[in-house]
Amino acid sequence: MNFRKLNQGYLFIFPAMFVLGIMILYPLIDTAILSFTDDSGAFVGTKNFTSVLSSRTTSLATYNSVYYVGGSIILNLLVGTFAGILLDRKFVGRGMVRSILLIPWVVPGIVAATTWAWMFHYEFGIINYGLQSLNIISQPVGWLTSADLVKPSLIAVEVWKTFPFVALMVLAALQGIPETLYEAARIDGARFYHEVRYIMLPHLFGVLASVALLLLIWGMSGITLIYAMTAGGPANRSLILPIQIFKEAFESFDFNRAAALSLVLFVGLFVVIVIQVGLSHRSQEVADD
Repeated sequence: MNFRKLNQGYLFIFPAMFVLGIMILYPLIDTAILSFTDDSGAFVGTKNFTSVLSSRTTSLATYNSVYYVGGSIILNLLVGTFAGILLDRKFVGRGMVRSILLIPWVVPGIVAATTWAWMFHYEFGIINYGLQSLNIISQPVGWLTSADLVKPSLIAVEVWKTFPFVALMVLAALQGIPETLYEAARIDGARFYHEVRYIMLPHLFGVLASVALLLLIWGMSGITLIYAMTAGGPANRSLILPIQIFKEAFESFDFNRAAALSLVLFVGLFVVIVIQVGLSHRSQEVADD
């Protein structure tokens, strides 16, 4: 009877698995084939990998990716956790504030990128205008044209866009903490800081680990904000690996090098995700013990 139910289960999930196989497995196999062949389809071994990985552009894009994604994840977790904890407190207008907080998250990426690009504009941007009006700066700053400022500026936009999602996940997790834990802590003389340190944060560990994993995947696969604001400039100072892959394929039309770099990025992300999930499970088991 159980065997028959198992077979029925496989039949029910077969359509979904078939579609996933076509949409995920086939492109992955085709990308692997492209990475080991040339334009004519002839097998060239690791030539494409050697060519793209030895490029100075790839080294710079890798550094930029680690800088941009790492900085975005850290700040998103910090700001999002802080906002989520504050939104869990009771105050007048809490529902309205929660709704307003989600606006950056629901704004389409291209709209957000275009808006912020104009706000950061050297001559006409409202940010330079406001800072000059307050006498904080004496002349306009090239936020998106300076090699030193472009990555921090892009990280700020990414955090503005994404931290509401983190705050929402944190808020949802906090809603599941029993009120009796807070009451017991207050009876023992605990203050708000102690509640955060010893009650909230331990319960948020699993959620934050999952959110960090999602942010990593989104950061290493999304190009909308950066491409729309700087297209990887100036002088490739904001070029990240997904944009390099895009340019290799659709600007240089070197699909084989693009496929090779895509495969390397996929394998690298897969390894990082496996390690992160393993460490999260191990830490959770230690916390439960």
